[in-house]
Amino acid sequence: MQIPKATEADREYFRSLLPADPAVEVKPMFGNLGAFVHGNMFAGLFGPDVGVRLAEEARAELAAMTGAGPFGPEGRPMGGYLSLPAGWRGTPSTGAGWVERAFAYVATLPAKEKKARVPRKRA
Repeated sequence: MQIPKATEADREYFRSLLPADPAVEVKPMFGNLGAFVHGNMFAGLFGPDVGVRLAEEARAELAAMTGAGPFGPEGRPMGGYLSLPAGWRGTPSTGAGWVERAFAYVATLPAKEKKARVPRKRA
């Protein structure tokens, strides 16, 4: 499976959509970026596509919009996430509103506990 890499312009666009909240944490993921709150991802970048995790009702609302679609690898989209329409790049405030909705929803979910690192045995 080929994972598309985000360009610097894609990364800048993604960061411009994120809420200015100290709880937002941006991490690299497979050559792309993910935005997290309390350890849970609420928005991600997959090549040029921005995906958001939304509650079921909001996800249905976004899915009905022209240009929205699955988020993630072709044939293996991430459950609960949808890509924002690429045409919204010209009006970042529209995309930022959906990213804010994703942040607000995911912030209500239980915090993800960090996994304890288990030392590997050396051969």
